[in-house]
Amino acid sequence: MFGKIIGFDNSKIFVENLNGTVDTNYIGYHVVFPEDNHKIVGEIVAIDAKQISILLIGEIINNIFSNGVMKKPNVNTIARIIYKSELEMILGSQDYMNKSNLLFGTSPIYKDYVITSSLNGFFANHFSIIGNTGSGKSCGLARLIQNVFFTSAAQTPKNAHMCLFDAYGEYYNTFDEMDKFPDLHFKKYTTQLEFGNASLLTIPAYFLEVDDLAILLGADNPSQLPVLSKALELVRIFKSEDPKALDYKNDIIAKNILDMLSSGKSPNQIRDQIISVLSSYNTEALNLDSIIHQPGYDRTLRQCLHIDEQGKINAMKLVVDFLQTFVKVDIKEMQVSGDVAYTLNDLYYALEFALINEGSFTSEAVFERNNILKSRLQSIINSDQVNFFQFDEYKSKGEYIDEFFRTGPNGDPVQLVDINLSYIDDKFAKCLTKIFSKLFFVYTTGLENRGSFSIHIVLEEAHRYVQNDNDIAVIGYNIFDRITKEGRKYGTILGFITQRPSELSKTALSQCSNFIVFRLFYPEDLNIVKGISSNVTEETLEKIKTLRPGMGLVFGTAFKIPLLVNFPLPSPLPVSTSLKVDEVWYN
Repeated sequence: MFGKIIGFDNSKIFVENLNGTVDTNYIGYHVVFPEDNHKIVGEIVAIDAKQISILLIGEIINNIFSNGVMKKPNVNTIARIIYKSELEMILGSQDYMNKSNLLFGTSPIYKDYVITSSLNGFFANHFSIIGNTGSGKSCGLARLIQNVFFTSAAQTPKNAHMCLFDAYGEYYNTFDEMDKFPDLHFKKYTTQLEFGNASLLTIPAYFLEVDDLAILLGADNPSQLPVLSKALELVRIFKSEDPKALDYKNDIIAKNILDMLSSGKSPNQIRDQIISVLSSYNTEALNLDSIIHQPGYDRTLRQCLHIDEQGKINAMKLVVDFLQTFVKVDIKEMQVSGDVAYTLNDLYYALEFALINEGSFTSEAVFERNNILKSRLQSIINSDQVNFFQFDEYKSKGEYIDEFFRTGPNGDPVQLVDINLSYIDDKFAKCLTKIFSKLFFVYTTGLENRGSFSIHIVLEEAHRYVQNDNDIAVIGYNIFDRITKEGRKYGTILGFITQRPSELSKTALSQCSNFIVFRLFYPEDLNIVKGISSNVTEETLEKIKTLRPGMGLVFGTAFKIPLLVNFPLPSPLPVSTSLKVDEVWYN
C-alpha cells in the first residue's frame, strides 16, 4: 500500500499509493515510519489514486509515545499500519475496568477499541464539554459520569464528591442506578418549593460573607462593601447575648443624631431627619418619647426638637447632653462569638443600623449608593427566594458540607449531588452557583491535609454563570476564575458544559486542561477551540463541523493527541432529547 516518500509540506508527508485505489476506509488510521532508534507516527488524512497524505503527530521512543515530531522520517523509510501494541499508547489502555483508567467511549476508526485516559489525568484538572444544541453534550456528560460510577462494581469511588448544577433538571433521574452499587449514593436537591422526592436547596443566611452579599444584592461599586461588612459585624453583635449589644445600638443612633445636629443644615431639616431616623430606628432607652430631665420639668425628646419663633431648636444643648450619655461603647471591648445563627430578617435589621453608622442619613450621596442594598435585601425577604436561606439550627460550614454529601444526618456518604436549578431565574441561579462554589472552595483550601476532600463542581449551561462579570471590579475577583487558577491543588475542580464558549469567562476557559468538543458551527466558537491547543489543526476543525450527534473530539493533558470518540448513549438518558415535531403536532 505504502510506497516511497514523494513530498513534504510542513507537518504533512506524501507517499506513493502503490495500490492505485482510493480506499477512504483508511482515512484516520495511524501509520508508523520506523527509524533506527525511534518511530515516527502519522495519521492518514487523504488518499487519491497516486498518493497518500499523512499528518505527522508524534514519536515513539523507548516504547513511550510523545506528541510532536522533532525530525521528519528519512526519504527512504517505508510507512506501515500501526501495530496493536503501539496503538494502545495513543488510544489509551484497553483495560477500562482498572480504577486508574477512565473510559470515554469507542473509537470510530478502530473497531473494538475504546478510548480511555488516566483517571487522574482527566479528573484532577478542570475540564470543558463544548458543543451546539443537539450535538450530544448532555448525553456525553451523563455517559462519562455513568462510566465513572457504573463501570466496575468491584471498585467504587466511594470518596468522590461531585456536585452537578443542573440548569434544566435534565439529569434528575439519570443516576438513580448508583444506589444499587455498594457504597455509592446519588442525592437530589431541588429549587422547587413544592418539592417531591428531593430536598429543598437551602444555605444558612449566616454563611453569607461580604462577597456573597455583594453578589446576591447586586452591589456595583466597591464603596458599598464597608456597609455590608458593618452589617455582618452588627448582626452578630445584635444576636449575641452580650448585654453591651443594646448599648451599642444606642451608641450608633446617638452618634448619628449628633452628626445631624452639627451638620449645618437648617433647624427644620435637622428636626425632620432626627424624627425620621428615630421613627424607624430606636430602642427602649432612646426614642422620640425618651424623657429628658431638666430643672423644673421633664420633656420628651420630640418636644425638645421644637423650633421656636426665632427658627431655632431652643433645647439643642439639652438634646446634645442627653445623647452624649449614650456615646460610651468601645466595640473592641465586646465579646462576640462568630458562631451565631441569624436570618435574613436579622441581617436586614443590622443593615439598617449599618446604613446609619455609615452616615447614610446625613449624606445624600451615601444614602443613594447604599440604600439600594437594603431595598434589594427587602425584595428577597418578601419573595420566595427567602426560603433558600432559611435554616433552623446552627451548623458550621464543615458540618454543613459533610451533611450535604450524605444521605442524611449521620447517613452514608454521597458521591454525586444533583442541584435542579430549573425552578428559579437565571440571575438568582447565578448567585447560588457562585455562593456554593465559593463555599466549597474555601472549605477545601482550609483543610489541613491538602486535597484530602476533593469536590468536583460541574456547571451545565456554564455560559450563564461563568461570565466576564463586574465581580472583579466590585469584590476583586471572579470566583470561577479564582477556582480555575487556584483550586486544583486543593481539590476543587470545575467542569464547564456549554454551547457557547465565546460567552464563557476567557480566564476560566483558559485554565481548563481537558476538553470534549462535540459538533460546533459558530466561527467564533471554532476559533476559541482552535486557540485552546496547538494540536487542534484545520483538519481537526473541519471534523468538528461535521461530527454526528454523540461523537466528540477529546484533547488535552489527559490525551496523547486529539481523538474522536463515540459516546454510547447513557442509560437512563437525561431529559434532553430534541423536539419531535411529527409526534407533537400529529398526536
